[in-house]
Amino acid sequence: MAETEAATFRARYAAIEARLEAATAATDRDVIKGEIIALFKEVEAEISQLGILREDIKKLVEKWKQVQQSSVPSIAPEFGGDRPIVVADHIGASTFVEKGWSLISLGDHEGAERALKRALELSPNDPQTESLLGWAQMLQEKYDEALLNFQKVLMRQPTNSLARINLGYICLKKRIFGEAIEHLSKAIRLDNDRKATLYAHFYLGLVYGERELYEDAQTFFRKTLALGPNLIEAYYELGRSLWFDGKREEAKQTWRDGLAANKFNPWGKRCGEMLKHVDEGGAPARNT
Repeated sequence: MAETEAATFRARYAAIEARLEAATAATDRDVIKGEIIALFKEVEAEISQLGILREDIKKLVEKWKQVQQSSVPSIAPEFGGDRPIVVADHIGASTFVEKGWSLISLGDHEGAERALKRALELSPNDPQTESLLGWAQMLQEKYDEALLNFQKVLMRQPTNSLARINLGYICLKKRIFGEAIEHLSKAIRLDNDRKATLYAHFYLGLVYGERELYEDAQTFFRKTLALGPNLIEAYYELGRSLWFDGKREEAKQTWRDGLAANKFNPWGKRCGEMLKHVDEGGAPARNT
C-alpha cells in the first residue's frame, strides 16, 4: 500500500477512534459502526488488489529470469521454492528469514543476504537461516562466505544433501576438485533428496571433465540425463566431453538431442549454437 494511501486510512481510523471514545448516544455508535465496517472493507479490498499485484510481480520476475538466463545461462543449482518452516518468535528473526527466502526467490540476492544476516543476529546458529544465507551468497559468487555457511549447516545436519551439493558446486568453481568429489559423492550415497542426487551427478561430470577424465565425465552426464532428462545443460556438457574425447560425431548427435529436447531452453539453444559452430569448423572452448 502506498504511503499516502496508508496515511489516509490511518487518519480516518484516528478520526473514528476519537469519535467513538466521545460517543454517548446509541445512534452515534451505530453510525460509527457503519464507518468502521466501511473502512475495514476498503482496506481489505486494497490489500486484495495489492496481493494480486504482488503475484503478478512474481511472474514478471520469472520472465526476467528467463530473459537473463537466455543471455547468460548458469550451471548454479536452481534455488528450491519451498517456503522455510518458521515459528513465531518474540525477537522477530522469523520475519527476516521469510523475507530472505522471498528475496532469493525474486532474484534480489543482496537484499536477501542483508535480511538473513539480520535474522542470524537475532537468532544465531540456526541451520535453516545459515543455509539460506549460503544460497544468497553463492548466487552472488561470494564463494568463500557461502562455503563457510554451508559448512556450518553440515556440522549440525550432516545428512543435508542440498548443502552438500552446494558445497560441491562451490569447490568446483574454486577448483578444489578433491573436496568437490567428496561432497558430491556423499550426496549420491545419501540419496535422500532427488534434486541433490541429480545435481551431484551433473557436477561430478563437470569435475571429471575439468580433470580431463572424459570417460568418467560421460558416465556421470549420462546418469544425470537418466535421472533428469529436463536438465538440458547435461546434453551440452556431455557433448563437450565427447568432443574432447575424440568422439566428434557422437558429440554432434548429443547436441542435436539437446536442441530437440527443448529448443526454447537457454541450454537447448546453446546446443544448437555449438552444433552450428562446429559444423562451420569451430571447436568448443576448454573452459565451461
